[in-house]
Amino acid sequence: MITKKTKNISKNPWAIAKTKYRLNARQMAMSKELGMNPKRLGKLVPNKSEQWKAPLGEFIEKCYRKRFGDREPVIYNSNKKKI
Repeated sequence: MITKKTKNISKNPWAIAKTKYRLNARQMAMSKELGMNPKRLGKLVPNKSEQWKAPLGEFIEKCYRKRFGDREPVIYNSNKKKI
């Protein structure tokens, strides 16, 4: 009997985006507060021909600072508790 190999990927799109685009918890919280869609983050990632674009993490931080100033994002752990 041949079995299929399946990837153990979480159904949560934010968890997938975190690993795929190498974002830390702070950048994830910022992107959530900005109302970004995790499925659309790939459009913001720079290509090799777009070297003028900032990396995704820096872009999120820049947008957050522009909108909210120096306020820190609210970071929740996996149990939905504030850190």
